[in-house]
Amino acid sequence: MAAAAAVTGSLLLTVGCSSSGSSSGSTSSNTASGANWATATSVSAGGGMNALVAAAKKEGTLNVITLPANWANYGTIMKDFTAKYGIKINDANPDGSSQDELNAVNQLKGQDRAPDVLDVGTAFAVKGAQSGVLAPYKVASWSSIPSDAKAADGTWFADYGGFVAIGYDSAKVKTPPTSFADLLKPTYKNQVAINGNPTQASAAFSAVFASALANGGSLDNIAPGVAYFKKLHSVGNFVPVTASAATMESGQTPIIVWWDYLLASEIGPSVKSLKIVIPSDASYAAYYDQAISKYAPHPAAARLWEEYLYSTTGQNLWLQGEARPIELSTLVKDGTAARAAPGRGRDPVRCLRGLLPAGADGGGRDRRLSEQRRRLHAEQRQRRDPWHLPARLLAEHHPVRDLRRPPGHPRADARVRDRQG
Repeated sequence: MAAAAAVTGSLLLTVGCSSSGSSSGSTSSNTASGANWATATSVSAGGGMNALVAAAKKEGTLNVITLPANWANYGTIMKDFTAKYGIKINDANPDGSSQDELNAVNQLKGQDRAPDVLDVGTAFAVKGAQSGVLAPYKVASWSSIPSDAKAADGTWFADYGGFVAIGYDSAKVKTPPTSFADLLKPTYKNQVAINGNPTQASAAFSAVFASALANGGSLDNIAPGVAYFKKLHSVGNFVPVTASAATMESGQTPIIVWWDYLLASEIGPSVKSLKIVIPSDASYAAYYDQAISKYAPHPAAARLWEEYLYSTTGQNLWLQGEARPIELSTLVKDGTAARAAPGRGRDPVRCLRGLLPAGADGGGRDRRLSEQRRRLHAEQRQRRDPWHLPARLLAEHHPVRDLRRPPGHPRADARVRDRQG
């Protein structure tokens, strides 16, 4: 999915009348209490959670868009939401892009099948807000979302993300790569691939950006990354295909540079010998973002969906999908982060922490936190342009920058999420 971020932000990753048959693009979802959920900017403004649930159940339907079932655990999230509230979910164009989502908002305005909610790359979230097609809404846990990970007016807010990582089949790759520099070595000839075309797929673009950071580039300079992949190709190590679980299984691409959570969730189940490492010479992370369409045909269901995603349950479902929910720090602090049940696999919190880069000696995370935080805050003050989003810490105890994708690139946040994340 994302450049990302994932991602993030960046990351990183989607919702009247008394029935789902309404066709008005500016539907007024009024309840018996007089609340208009089409304009409610918070659950309290609409009369509280009980009123929201009742109104959403009365609508009976939620339209989401571009949510593959195997992406960040969305299949389980949608199934559980329906089971809890009895609301049917229509998932349109699951293999689409962020731009496809905005196009649908505009092209289907006024129709029952128009998207209620969006899950888009940050550049497109900003674009949607600037074009006036997003409805301001602040979930109940708004204060747990970092200020630089959301629009002040509530038109968009980060949801989940991850790191660009190197995934490799340890059964075929005998010398584990740990950096972008390693991937240039002769031992990896005809082994390295990315998930799509960098001009079209956000994750592939992010792989190039991460390599730029590993080779002297910056958020404003991706050229070293372009040069890096040109060199990777010239030395015969790059395989020009859209990498996937199938290409790793077949041995065509034993090494894939992709989002860590998608390597884990989409390739891990079928390649049991998969190993994942964050490149030691570049930590690039991003989130995707949630938004509600101003023209949502089911405005109460849209807001209930967001409340569900940002509840402890929803955040943990993203976590179980190997992604880093935006409120992970709060979950850890409150002791509510999900742990794997006995005999049912890995502890997601421990595994995600294990992927975060440390010092060369394997430690020093906490010692470096204060210094890193001061430096990042200084950078944040210099980066107030919404099109150049600030760096930030992804987790409370780990000094890792969330380097969002600069949207100046013509297709920086394009996202084809099935085989071209």
